[in-house]
Amino acid sequence: MSSVMTEADYAVVGRSARAERRAAPAVIPGPPTVPAAPRRWPIALAATLMQAAVGVTYAWSVFRDPLTAQFGRTVPEVTLAYSLNLFGFGICAFLGGLWMRRAGPRTVGVAAGLLYGLGLVLAGLAGDRLWALYLGFGVLGGIGRGLGWIVAVAMAVRWFPDRRGLIGGLSLAGNGLGALVAAPLATHLIGSVGVLPTFTLSGLVLLVLAAGPALEMRAPPEGYCPPGWQPTLAQAARCSAREYTLGEALRTPHWYGLWVLLLVNSAAGLAIFSPAAPMARELTGIGPMAAAGVVAAMSLANALGRLGWAWLSDHVGRRLVFVALVTLMAAVLRLLPLTAEVLSFTLLASTAMLCFGGGLGTMPAFAADSFGPKHVGPIVGLLMTAQGCGAVVGPLLQAHALETSGAYGPGLSMLALACALSAALPLALRPPGRAHATVVTVTAAPLTR
Repeated sequence: MSSVMTEADYAVVGRSARAERRAAPAVIPGPPTVPAAPRRWPIALAATLMQAAVGVTYAWSVFRDPLTAQFGRTVPEVTLAYSLNLFGFGICAFLGGLWMRRAGPRTVGVAAGLLYGLGLVLAGLAGDRLWALYLGFGVLGGIGRGLGWIVAVAMAVRWFPDRRGLIGGLSLAGNGLGALVAAPLATHLIGSVGVLPTFTLSGLVLLVLAAGPALEMRAPPEGYCPPGWQPTLAQAARCSAREYTLGEALRTPHWYGLWVLLLVNSAAGLAIFSPAAPMARELTGIGPMAAAGVVAAMSLANALGRLGWAWLSDHVGRRLVFVALVTLMAAVLRLLPLTAEVLSFTLLASTAMLCFGGGLGTMPAFAADSFGPKHVGPIVGLLMTAQGCGAVVGPLLQAHALETSGAYGPGLSMLALACALSAALPLALRPPGRAHATVVTVTAAPLTR
């Protein structure tokens, strides 16, 4: 049989091939699938703006004396509203971390802005009813602050494993900057329209400023790492070898050591911050606007401390940073009530705020190193109950000591001793699961919406 194909054979083969092509579906090649580039810097900016809005609470000292005159009550009675705010903040930072795992950061952030702003509006409508100040500024304002704070911190820490201390500190620096703007502005408004209308106006503005940035918030993909990033030997050595859940973290002594450390630092810092304006006036003889300027300087130091100490902790370690800041805080607390010159007072009080802000700014990174970043929201949220307790212990201890002794020294001396004793605590802390000192290769997870 001949194997040579004739012209007729080629025609038959051609007709068959054309028929098969007509029967087959057309395949149009699409563009190559490329993982979306993570837009994490807008999230860092949104976190900072949210922190600035809820950080206006730290301008409390310029409201204290006008509120005592408005309600005709004592300083401790009025200061209770501030302590309720910070206590509610600590509790709801924890609850917000749990809620965020189910509802997502955007929902929790918007709820935070609504509650925070409406709480201040309610406080502005209090009239002569002190309970309305407690409910509005204290309870609702504290809930909103706690929810907004944990959303901003958790997203900053989880999106930036390569710059955990720096970005966490940057986010929390916004928390201190809020009072820098609010203190002189609120002092002017109080003198112009009164203290309660100032609360109302502030609430309406801050509702928008807190809820708006929340719309940018979203969680990173599971196991997200920046493209091409590898932890250094030092980073790997100080981090936990595995991810701890909240329950597992609570079964380690390390968590409680962090809690006590934050409690002492917060109580000391807030014992100065909450009466800052009247303390400056009484010790140095300056007027209300000059005292508001001192509060603004302290607020700036608070913000810089959150950023500066957190950045430093990326290089020298979290433990050494906490030893330094609580030791410095102890020295400042002893010297502050002895000064009668405004520049010296401002420098000392601002140094105390550097340490107070540094503790808050460094703690989220410390916790993420210790227990892993996956469950950092509820773990850090529960840790922030230490600040809530410090808000009760520090300002109220200082207020009662002032009532009984007529001086600021006794209360600050007790807190200075607590800070000095706590300086040994960071040296005893070790991550509950230490990673081996090897560089681990990581891969970037694609961004999913």
